[in-house]
Amino acid sequence: RRGRSLYLHATDESAARALDGLLWSYSPSAFLPHGLLGSADAERIAIGWGDDPAGHQDVMINLSLSVPEFFSRFERAVEVVVPVPGIREPLRESWKFYRDRGYPLHRNEIPAS
Repeated sequence: RRGRSLYLHATDESAARALDGLLWSYSPSAFLPHGLLGSADAERIAIGWGDDPAGHQDVMINLSLSVPEFFSRFERAVEVVVPVPGIREPLRESWKFYRDRGYPLHRNEIPAS
């Protein structure tokens, strides 16, 4: 709605395809046009994994447990932290990574519904 492009960075191809399937299952009123990186549907919202997602540089939502090498070319990087054992610690390391390099950090809590 705000005209931004979005890149969702998954851990691997299997996770990217699963996320793609979940997004297709949303109700029609909440649907967001998207596609796997490289497909025609991936112009505004792309889902990928692994290598640098050439052509995307606006907002990256990192869904992997490590900081991708290409993160710095995005205008904004978002890390999603969930209270699940085994996930919080790697994401705390990501926070320290960004902080130690001087990136401005903002924490936003999303209330549970």
